[in-house]
Amino acid sequence: MAKYIRLSSGDPAPWFQQRTSANPRFVFDTAAGRYIVLCFFATASDAHSRAALDAVMKRRALFDDAKASFFGVSNDAADETEMRVADAVPGVRYFWDFDGRVAKAYGALPVEEGDELRPPPARRWVILDPTLRVMDVIPFGADRGDIAQVLDLVERLPAPNAFPGFEVSAPILVLPNVFERDFCKELTALYEQHGGEDSGFMREIDGKTVGVVDYGHKRRRDYSIDDQALIDRTKALVNRRVAPEILKVHQFKVTRMERYIVVCYDAAEQAHFRAHRDNTTSGTAHRRFAVSINLNDDFDGGEVWFPEYGQRRYKPPVGGAVVFSCSLLHAVTTVTRGKRYAFLPFLYDDAAAQLREANNARLGEGVGRYQAGLKEP
Repeated sequence: MAKYIRLSSGDPAPWFQQRTSANPRFVFDTAAGRYIVLCFFATASDAHSRAALDAVMKRRALFDDAKASFFGVSNDAADETEMRVADAVPGVRYFWDFDGRVAKAYGALPVEEGDELRPPPARRWVILDPTLRVMDVIPFGADRGDIAQVLDLVERLPAPNAFPGFEVSAPILVLPNVFERDFCKELTALYEQHGGEDSGFMREIDGKTVGVVDYGHKRRRDYSIDDQALIDRTKALVNRRVAPEILKVHQFKVTRMERYIVVCYDAAEQAHFRAHRDNTTSGTAHRRFAVSINLNDDFDGGEVWFPEYGQRRYKPPVGGAVVFSCSLLHAVTTVTRGKRYAFLPFLYDDAAAQLREANNARLGEGVGRYQAGLKEP
């Protein structure tokens, strides 16, 4: 007998990457922060599937990418070639899951085939909360009552930031007074003296971690500090004023610090950083906590926020830090006035350092290798 994965309410939703018409590598977990409705309809040539997709379009005001998004999952290549379905952005998109990877992960196709010549697809709807945990799994029903049931449910859902029934906060630390104001001015002046270089981001391509520049995703300029006395000073302050709080709250002992950069988000460049996680490649998998220390406050925009936990924006005071797990989805809003200067290190421990060293072989050209001697005193 064919075996299917069984998901139910409260389970974490499987993360995946799959192709859409607009994106050859849509990273699904970056869609967190709103309700997600996945419709595993198998093929749009099926009458029930067609009725479900038509009903979504009739009520597509429910799907605005703010409160909710709809993703149809097709396993039939003819749906694409014959243009049976199409994205309607914002809110409605389709995954071309012709290898069945996504459908298998969500129990819509069997992971093991049994005696049946062709095990049938288990057509279904899967509704996810903004943190990508399963709220409900609703199979296609013989009477097609599932269609109205799902769409009525989406209409009744509260705002994403109150999905458990009340407003939630991001699981982060906000720490004032990490750097003294004069030290912030010193670091800002250092950036202004030397200027910054275009800052890309890491992506895994063909098994290698490589740097990518895409202004649609990120616009920022960075200066790497090479003065050892300044590096040691930043390490000492983070070790004294940030590491103890991480130990208290998360029971994690920081022993390593990576990256000594002063960054600038400039309103003149509409600088920003779209939603991302900081540990999703081989070259970044060792990162445990990110620290974002503001060096000035005479700017608008440039706030850090965490889509999985609502719309609240965080702008720490001069010398203050936002500290968070590198696995949290986060973004920096566009700077609309002035320049935001910040110091942005990553923290980890000795066990993660071993992982970092082991992954050296998977780093692309130009991506910095692990170096010994970074252990905190």
